[in-house]
Amino acid sequence: MSRKEKGIMKLAVLLAMVFAIVPSAYGMHIMEGYLPVGYCIAWGAICIPFLVAGFFSIKRTLRENRRAVTILAMSGAFIFVISSLKIPSVTGSCSHMTGTGLGAILFGPAAVSILGIIVLIFQAILLAHGGLTTLGANTFSMAIAGPLVSYGIYKLCKACKVHRYVSIFLAAMLGDLLTYCVTSLQLALAYPSPTGGMGASAVKFLSVFAPTQLPLAIIEGILTTVIIMTLETYAIPELKSIGFAKEGI
Repeated sequence: MSRKEKGIMKLAVLLAMVFAIVPSAYGMHIMEGYLPVGYCIAWGAICIPFLVAGFFSIKRTLRENRRAVTILAMSGAFIFVISSLKIPSVTGSCSHMTGTGLGAILFGPAAVSILGIIVLIFQAILLAHGGLTTLGANTFSMAIAGPLVSYGIYKLCKACKVHRYVSIFLAAMLGDLLTYCVTSLQLALAYPSPTGGMGASAVKFLSVFAPTQLPLAIIEGILTTVIIMTLETYAIPELKSIGFAKEGI
């Protein structure tokens, strides 16, 4: 990063630290108006540094190679389509695949934060899926936490010399599952159980999500693997332009 970019990143982190500290008295797409105002502000603020890093990541990628825009746009479209297919799971939320593992594997988790928030804004406005007030919480769970896990799992498997396609499958599947673990914790934090507190509430939300989310995560892992196999067959130049194909082609 340049000195100017580092300065902007430091400012973003500072803003996140200031606005994320909210009084405790304020009480997978979390629906509009479901979270208390303080939590909406806090989650939104926490996302700021990741979004700034994502902006710089995409800017750097496109500056170095304009051909990467095709794969980048495809990754964003994949997130939009696959995460729009929702299954009602529990009051205030729903189960669906996320699609963020693909972008995280190809471009890294930072870039996916930008793709994810764009998708979430369009879904909130056009499909009433999620919401603008809960945009920060949904962005953190789906576009930040999930992609970070997908990227970390993929790199870990690669370091352990796990088969390429097995690594992709595990990365996409576990990133999806982690998204819903974070969503459950977000809901539990905002609405702790009167008897067991946040822990009991989290277990409740996780248990309700599990029957639908586990099979969806497996399906997402398979779809992501198939898409990358297809790209390796028909879009080798584009993959090479982003440095991905160098790992195995």
